[in-house]
Amino acid sequence: MADNVLVQRPEFVRDVEISAYGVVEKPLTAWEKIFNNAAVRKGLLLAMLAAVWQVYSTVLDNPLLFPKFSDTIAAFSEHIMNGVLLQRGWFSIKVLLMGYGAGLFLAGTLTAFAITTRIGNDFLETLTSMFNPLPAIALLPLALIWFGLGNGSLVFVLIHSVLWPVALNTHSGFMSVSQTMRMVGRNYGLTGPRYVAKILIPAAFPNILTGMKIGWAFAWRTLIAAELVFGVSSGSGGLGWFIYENKNQLEIANVFAGLFSVIIIGLFVENFIFRNIELKTVRKWGMQS
Repeated sequence: MADNVLVQRPEFVRDVEISAYGVVEKPLTAWEKIFNNAAVRKGLLLAMLAAVWQVYSTVLDNPLLFPKFSDTIAAFSEHIMNGVLLQRGWFSIKVLLMGYGAGLFLAGTLTAFAITTRIGNDFLETLTSMFNPLPAIALLPLALIWFGLGNGSLVFVLIHSVLWPVALNTHSGFMSVSQTMRMVGRNYGLTGPRYVAKILIPAAFPNILTGMKIGWAFAWRTLIAAELVFGVSSGSGGLGWFIYENKNQLEIANVFAGLFSVIIIGLFVENFIFRNIELKTVRKWGMQS
């Protein structure tokens, strides 16, 4: 049998121009760099919607039915300068923060109870199946009877609108945590609240954040709707009451200015507050692409 001989193959070096393979890296043009910015794209979309609004209202030519975008901006600027919209907006935000905070606290408490005990899980599932389909606005008559005409009634319906979507998404996130993560927590001796805080919450935070977004959207819509019905207390009210007052006075441009304020606050919360929370948590942790 012949001995195995290691034969070294000769090396060949060929000089090939890169251009023969085409462009390997192409620099982006100025337009491509601008268009790759999500804020610029969204701004262009908003500008297009504003232009369509202006053209349609000009053709319709009925300010009582659909005022021009320019008239809405003028009314919005006027009530910002005189402080009316700022005062009404702050009134709504204060009530919203009270109801939203209380709803988050109750949702966290119920979910922690559900994830650590079997009876707690049954309790949460029963309550959510009963009350989650119930619209918060349907509780307004009871809220009026129990808490009277004021902030207490508003906070009550806000808690209902926040509690169930946050609890459902948080519980779903907890249940989706892998068994490996759970065993790691058990091996470290974590139980009860420490187990929830150090293992379940970080692992399930994408679901929790989604529930917080949904809860915020439900709460904001419920608050404006509730203020349209009984949102006045001691001669003051929020944005919903501002819209209702101007509707009665047929100041439709002011009505649209109030709706415009509601939209601006919603965009700010969604694209600034929640966006920054997402970037500093789930994106930073590599839990979302």
